[in-house]
Amino acid sequence: MDYHAPAIIRKSLIVVIVSLGCSAPTLAKKTGPVRPAAAVLPLRPTETQLAAGRYVTQYLQKNHYRKVPVNDSLSQQIFRRYIEHLDGSKSYFLAGEVSALRTAYGNRLDNEFLEGRSTTGFAIYNQFLRRSREKMRFMKVMADTVRFDFTRPESLDLDRKNDPWPADWSQLRALWKKELKYQWLSMKYSEGSEKSIRTELSKTYANRLKLLSQQKSDDAFQAYMYAVTTSFDPHTSYFSPDEFENFQIDLSRSLEGIGAKLQMESEYTVVNEVIPGGPAFRSNLLKKSDRIIGVGQGAAGEIVDVRGWRINDVVKLIRGSKGTVIRLKIYPASQGGRGPAKVVQLVRDKVDLQEQAARKSLIDLDGHKIGVISIPSFYLDFEAQKLNANNFNSTTRDVARILQDLNVAGVEGVIIDLRDNGGGSLEEAVNVTGLFIPSGPVVQISNSSGGKMVLRDEDKRVMYGGPLAVLVNRYSASASEIFAAAVQDYGRGVIVGEQTFGKGTVQSLVKLSRPFGFLSKQTELGQLKLTIAKFYRISGGSTQHKGVSPDIAIPSLIDNSSIGENTYSSSLPWSTISRTFYRPVSDISRDDILQLRQNYHAASLQNRTSREYLRDLGILNRIRKRKLVALNEAAYKAENEELKRIEKRWMNEPDSVRDSSRDFMLNRSAEIMSRLVELKKSRQAGALPRRTLSVN
Repeated sequence: MDYHAPAIIRKSLIVVIVSLGCSAPTLAKKTGPVRPAAAVLPLRPTETQLAAGRYVTQYLQKNHYRKVPVNDSLSQQIFRRYIEHLDGSKSYFLAGEVSALRTAYGNRLDNEFLEGRSTTGFAIYNQFLRRSREKMRFMKVMADTVRFDFTRPESLDLDRKNDPWPADWSQLRALWKKELKYQWLSMKYSEGSEKSIRTELSKTYANRLKLLSQQKSDDAFQAYMYAVTTSFDPHTSYFSPDEFENFQIDLSRSLEGIGAKLQMESEYTVVNEVIPGGPAFRSNLLKKSDRIIGVGQGAAGEIVDVRGWRINDVVKLIRGSKGTVIRLKIYPASQGGRGPAKVVQLVRDKVDLQEQAARKSLIDLDGHKIGVISIPSFYLDFEAQKLNANNFNSTTRDVARILQDLNVAGVEGVIIDLRDNGGGSLEEAVNVTGLFIPSGPVVQISNSSGGKMVLRDEDKRVMYGGPLAVLVNRYSASASEIFAAAVQDYGRGVIVGEQTFGKGTVQSLVKLSRPFGFLSKQTELGQLKLTIAKFYRISGGSTQHKGVSPDIAIPSLIDNSSIGENTYSSSLPWSTISRTFYRPVSDISRDDILQLRQNYHAASLQNRTSREYLRDLGILNRIRKRKLVALNEAAYKAENEELKRIEKRWMNEPDSVRDSSRDFMLNRSAEIMSRLVELKKSRQAGALPRRTLSVN
């Protein structure tokens, strides 16, 4: 979805070069004693980075969907975002240092932005590097010598974004000690003896120190550009030439690896997307927002701690030959980022397009035959389509074929399962919608200049006209939301599950390169992924930020407080435009939905499995919401035993990926579909009145 914007909304982009000038002010001095270190030359922007900064500035100003005034407000936004990106745990800077940095730079960044400079970004990064080295030296000494008492009633605040920075060195060092104690306890719970833990932690901090001594100007520039671009919206980002090479490989989905897109968040490598058809997808062991903290080669190789590594270096470590084993040490997103760490084993492979394809299954319930179509992504082989190849990969083709099979099988209802479907081809989202409606508009697109375009299904044929449900979860995004919203707006079916992700924006990739000079060759400056448009439902509301709300809510085990567009502070707001004309199908009315909802809730109260699931979900959410994690061994163990019990009961492992008996959301959806089939039959028999859907 992000990279296949319709040609009609692509605009020519004009670049204006702005002159450079000014030097950075002197940084605030540290306010406490520190161990002397070898002199390290400060990082400075290269000539290529200076040029890239100018281009980024111009594209953001002229072509980004959001027109952001360049003033002190933007300056403070960039400053806040940069400091949070570098020190989200508030465990590096002191409160006085942050205040001094804000005074020195807080209102200067807008001027530097206009000039395409990153002088301040480098100055702050150099100070962050000095403190990082101090922290790692302290942690290394502690790891070699400390003796912890795990019977004390201590705790560590894991979510410090609303907490103040430490006021002085004693508070800062006390926080560092607690962080080390938490890591030690996590390893003690899952890995081994005190000697092995001490050795592993000592090695980890020694490696972190080595990495910090090898920092390059590109590291500072990337970190600062992250703060600049995400001040416009969370999906706009800059890729250096090296990073873009990895990004292209991810998009091609052809290189042998684990089949996941990764991104950096503070010191962690985070799973941004699990690619359908890849090893991680097939294993069901890796999820979006999992934090990768270690990588091991083979079934028994040493797991290397990768916290603080460059994303490119982590990617290179994870890639490898087809058929080889890799082990990832992760903090699962399902645990709210808490320990203990979990080790998952994968076998490297290429993305299997057959595994990515839509697939069917059948459920027999209460005498009703229900078809399930799972769509992992909205895929389309663009190159094969251009060449007019026969039988090219297409979601629409596959779903149409499956619907024919289900019609032959005599199903009475169909569930479209879009859980974890992060989007894909806009064209396919429109065409798949067309399989279920006669014809009409499917989605509206608004560009940065206020222009509006309506994408329509022009085919009047309907492949399936019976009872329809769409199952979504928090990971259903972009193209999935377009499909679900259209089904809901047309009154064609019932949406079940939970609020979707809320990504209603379109991105386009812009290549940054200088023109050929008289005495120099063209220089590649990287790429900018730029938000250029916004999706709107045919009823006028945006899918942005709010997503699609289900008609009948079925909660998943996803941590909704940390997943979704509304968790990004710079996400574009929800908004409306004028609705486009469409004729509702009205296969399901509001009265139907109300009755189905009441029946579902009543049945849930009587169903033992539902009661146990909701009880465990409540326990899981209470654990996630706790800002404090116990550093007392007994309390820590009790909490994590509870997490393991819930995971074992409700989360599929590799050998049960296809085991629908453990799929709570799908089973509840089938029950709703069974009631919908009965409702339709009763209405057709004349037992119930029919009311049409009113669309405001």
